[in-house]
Amino acid sequence: MKHALFAAAFAGLLAMPAVAVEYTIIAPAGPGGGWDQTARTMQEVMQAEGISASVQVQNVPGAGGTVGLAQFASTAAGDPTQLIVGGYVMVGAILTNASPVSLADVTPIARLTGEAVAIAVAANSPLQTIDDLVAALKADPGAVSWAGGSAGGVDHITVGLLAKAAGVDPTKINYIAFSGGGEALAAILGNQVTAGISGVGEFLPQVEAGTMRILAVSSAEKWAGTDAPTLKEAGYDVEVLNWRMVAAAPGLTDEQKADVNADIDRLVNSAGWKSALETKGWADTYLSGAAFDAQLAKEVELTTAILKDVGLVK
Repeated sequence: MKHALFAAAFAGLLAMPAVAVEYTIIAPAGPGGGWDQTARTMQEVMQAEGISASVQVQNVPGAGGTVGLAQFASTAAGDPTQLIVGGYVMVGAILTNASPVSLADVTPIARLTGEAVAIAVAANSPLQTIDDLVAALKADPGAVSWAGGSAGGVDHITVGLLAKAAGVDPTKINYIAFSGGGEALAAILGNQVTAGISGVGEFLPQVEAGTMRILAVSSAEKWAGTDAPTLKEAGYDVEVLNWRMVAAAPGLTDEQKADVNADIDRLVNSAGWKSALETKGWADTYLSGAAFDAQLAKEVELTTAILKDVGLVK
């Protein structure tokens, strides 16, 4: 009888699910921006869906994410519980900052989301359309100040591409880089800058509150949540999609990488994540494995060419 009870108990233990991993996610920027929002959305959903028992988010801002990336690569090696978010902005910042640490020094896991870039102004700005803003840019590029994310990132690239499309020297633009979305928003709303540029989702709460207006978006087609025209609709040949990704620590075993991949796959296929994407206006661009590795290599090559074209990298 005792043997039967022991066998039954042992079988029950074997049938129990493995203990969920406790993750730490590095958001390599200040609070309020896209990476911070991505990390905290992952935190919320992974805990709610039982993917992780506990998820901690740490903000490590600076230099377009390269400060956080360097710290992560050096301190998290071999630890499968450590993750970092990044994306298009980080690819550009690595190049413009000539960072000694790149995405080759971590373990890319998956592309998670895509988002249009929005060009916006305070509600009381005299600029009513994107053409008004471009006219001011043409008249005096230095007098038009732009608040956006890190130098060399997707916001900076979009401004450079718009300037070039409008016949303005991209090297003359007056771009002010902020490490967190909250600081940039304060500058825009306080009329400390002419215009702001960031992901659509970061501006929508202010648009809905009536304190900000979006003049244009960078997507191929109109973006959910705003009736603003695309840059192409307005006559400027610019199309940019800001993608975000998650990476794991360097030095993982194949088994550890597979486990992380499995957890991220559970995340992106969960009802909680799909609901969050809809709420935040993020497109589902999930891509993992060898397909993502190949796409990431293409993005680095393409971004290098664009940065050279707009004078941000020699």
